[in-house]
Amino acid sequence: MTATAAPRAAIAPKTPPLPEAKPEALGLSRPHLQAMSDAFKREIDKGTVPGLTVLVARRGQVGWFEALGKQSPTGSAPMALDSIFRIFSMTKPIVSVGIMALLEDGHLLLGDPVAKFIPEFAGQKVGVVSGGKLELVPPKRPMTVQDLLRHTSGLTYEHQGDGPVHKIYQDSRVRSRKITNAEHAALVASFPLVCHPGDEFNYSRSTDILGRIIEVVSGKSLGVFLTERILAPLQMAETGFSTSEANAGRLAEPFAADPWTGDKVALFSALEQPIMESGGGGLVSTTMDYARFALMLRNGGTLDGNRIIGRKTLELMASDHLGPHVVTNGTLLSPGHGFGLGFAVRRDAGIAPFPGSVGQYFWSGIAGTFFWIDPKEDLFVVFMSQGPGQRDFTRTLVRNLVYAAVE
Repeated sequence: MTATAAPRAAIAPKTPPLPEAKPEALGLSRPHLQAMSDAFKREIDKGTVPGLTVLVARRGQVGWFEALGKQSPTGSAPMALDSIFRIFSMTKPIVSVGIMALLEDGHLLLGDPVAKFIPEFAGQKVGVVSGGKLELVPPKRPMTVQDLLRHTSGLTYEHQGDGPVHKIYQDSRVRSRKITNAEHAALVASFPLVCHPGDEFNYSRSTDILGRIIEVVSGKSLGVFLTERILAPLQMAETGFSTSEANAGRLAEPFAADPWTGDKVALFSALEQPIMESGGGGLVSTTMDYARFALMLRNGGTLDGNRIIGRKTLELMASDHLGPHVVTNGTLLSPGHGFGLGFAVRRDAGIAPFPGSVGQYFWSGIAGTFFWIDPKEDLFVVFMSQGPGQRDFTRTLVRNLVYAAVE
């Protein structure tokens, strides 16, 4: 593999499994876990999702891991424990850990301006709508690396609104997988910001820009850096920006049309090696691969003797970085939650319409994947499906069902 090649999820070796134990030995109710399984089977029978996997681990051991339904709605193959999923925004926590590893190496500071690494951001203006027209004004302060990590950069996603800045994103090549990370970053830098850096939480292409900073600082492609610093040490053998043609029969696929709305569903080809290695949403992975990443986080940054990130650095990442002064736009952050450096963070035991613990941190992917880590209960869960329109429903359902099993 050359220094610029995008790694593919490997055919072999297989990802090693995690330690297992009976649910009862981990303080998990087997009847309630079975009830979870039965609930998801009902949803599959209703046609909500074609299939799914769910892994529940406590005290560092897997107490429940199963695959339900079909891998693809058009095929006969059952969903498998090692099926391959497009994890979209669950790429973000991995890339965020990567940028913090560079911080630990002394290559950058959280307060560094983004323009220090990508000069095109030096001249970026804020788009302000006045009298029905878009006016460009200088930002109150520079966008920083910390802003990118916590989505207070002023950047956005084209699907997060219909304002004039969003329309600029929508009319551009920003979604193309055929441009380089450098070209993508320069393009985003040419757009106006939707707000002043630090003022608002706007879910955005910020993590794609972090991926480009990793390339600038490391001198390697994002894929190679992630492989060397995170994926290979964690033995995440089947995680990459694409997978081999030999794995075509293992890909989980969505319904062609959303079962609730009838809207067409189109996900990227996991077999196509992209030029754009999207730090915000480009990886494919398996349930066990991501469980190894989650276990590393649960362990405070280490797994099998390999330290990926320091304990105190991870503690900083899993803390709320918004506070009361930052306006939270959109519906991605449920009530009682904030956002850290790469993860959402639960701030209140109540308020949110689902169970959890203060200090729990998590994130998800737009196609239906989801994970969380609950330090208080020493619990982590990885849920995988390819049902974009059902993602909010399945995230809440799996939370309710797993916490019902915690004794």
